[in-house]
Amino acid sequence: QVQLMESGGGSVQAGGSLTLSCDPSVYTYRLYCMGWFRRAPGKEREWVAGVDGAGDTRYAVSVQGRFTLSQDSASNTLYLQMNNLRSTDTATYYCVAEIVRDGRCDVQSRRWGQGTQVTVSS
Repeated sequence: QVQLMESGGGSVQAGGSLTLSCDPSVYTYRLYCMGWFRRAPGKEREWVAGVDGAGDTRYAVSVQGRFTLSQDSASNTLYLQMNNLRSTDTATYYCVAEIVRDGRCDVQSRRWGQGTQVTVSS
């Protein structure tokens, strides 16, 4: 089973940038759907962005235009570039992986990382 290790969280002022990284324990490029969720204090977990087995990326409306998801095929690292951060982006961010079966993301196979904290001060 794939294990996920996130890094790159930290504290930043509003308007600043951070890049989160997720390193899977197995090669996942185009074999797994990869993505990020987040959970802010006192709120429900929220999907942020994802890439499927075809390489198509999608974003939550709240981060569209500010966040960019990418995965390096050589290093297998998944990145979430976050620009123009807002206080509402403060949350613990979790990397997720779902194996691709029959061309679809198998949600039942979803694995979670331990999370990395992002704090944005206004």
